[in-house]
Amino acid sequence: MQMLDVQQSTDLTTADWVARARALVPTIAAAAPRIDIERKLPDDLVEALHAAGMYRMLIPRSLGGGEAKPVDAVRAIEIIASVDASTAWCVGQGGGCAMSAAYLPEDGAREVFGPRDTVLAWGPPKGPARADVVEGGFRLNGTWHFASGSRHATWLAGGAAVFEADGSPRLDLDGKPLTIQLLFPRSAASITDVWQVVGLRGTGSDTYAVHDLLIPERHAYFRDVRVVREPGPLYHFSVINLFALMFPAIALGIARTMLDDFIALAIAKTPRRGSNAGGLRDNAAIQGQVGLAEARLRAARTLHYATLETAWEEAQTHAELSLERRVEMRMSATYAIQTAKEVADFAYTASGTNAIFENGPFERRFRDIHAVTQQVQGHAANLESVGAYYLGLPVTLTI
Repeated sequence: MQMLDVQQSTDLTTADWVARARALVPTIAAAAPRIDIERKLPDDLVEALHAAGMYRMLIPRSLGGGEAKPVDAVRAIEIIASVDASTAWCVGQGGGCAMSAAYLPEDGAREVFGPRDTVLAWGPPKGPARADVVEGGFRLNGTWHFASGSRHATWLAGGAAVFEADGSPRLDLDGKPLTIQLLFPRSAASITDVWQVVGLRGTGSDTYAVHDLLIPERHAYFRDVRVVREPGPLYHFSVINLFALMFPAIALGIARTMLDDFIALAIAKTPRRGSNAGGLRDNAAIQGQVGLAEARLRAARTLHYATLETAWEEAQTHAELSLERRVEMRMSATYAIQTAKEVADFAYTASGTNAIFENGPFERRFRDIHAVTQQVQGHAANLESVGAYYLGLPVTLTI
């Protein structure tokens, strides 16, 4: 396994996350075929990611984490995605989950996120999940699914509704039934392998369940930026905000590589012997489509990063991002994912039979980007709430 110069610095607060991601590219590229076949990140790659501190980008400085600017973390994810989308998805998901360190009681945060190799994974509940209040903590029952990165995770978490000892629901700050996140060692859960999928195979996003598991209070928290323990502007972004910024970067990274690979193919591809036709790049229709694809991909990327920077500026002075910023993030996230898919589809289709071979540069990425679009951030219907906001209608967003 290639050793990385960037690993020599253990002070993650000064880390150049983009440089660290670039240094990992050869290691990720070498592992990519195994990732897809084994449906998980290989152990040597996970170790390389830990050595580079990639799972600690968004952990608070107070716990030895990087507390990185969101733009730096997102750019690092995009670089990783240009090589392998499953690796980028696991790092991005793990980074968002690691934001838990800013919410947990300090003793619980140090216990969970103190070790260098901590990876936290979670997914949404599959049916009702319940946390009953008991002395010193909670008794947890539930099943959750789509836990990306769970196969190399050390901890899992599950969201669950809280019920008092008398059976009544506990209420949140807005007077609604309270849902909290509860963390527990992966070894405490029952894992079901359900991850036989089209794309993002290496994420190993399995289903997991616990029954009557006792969770101490230090391993539970209310995921709301109004009660976050850490004061830094990074934590003025919610966990969902960060997911909405990172997942589009994965789509952009996939599409960038596919378009670059198609351009290289078009330059190299010559006509069959005896034909008077020009090469693929001499086709005027292809020339126009490449120009349009390049413009659209750059426009979507520019919008996404500009939206991120605007949100970061607001986070410097506001403890909670405004509705306007959250609408903008929903818009840029959905637009980036949808545009990246369209560019990737062009590259795949225009490559002809070259695109269908498993050992080629297109087939796996084509499957991966279509898996990305199925995640909630990529749904085109998200733009309905954006349009409603600009039309002056009332909008409620979880992002």
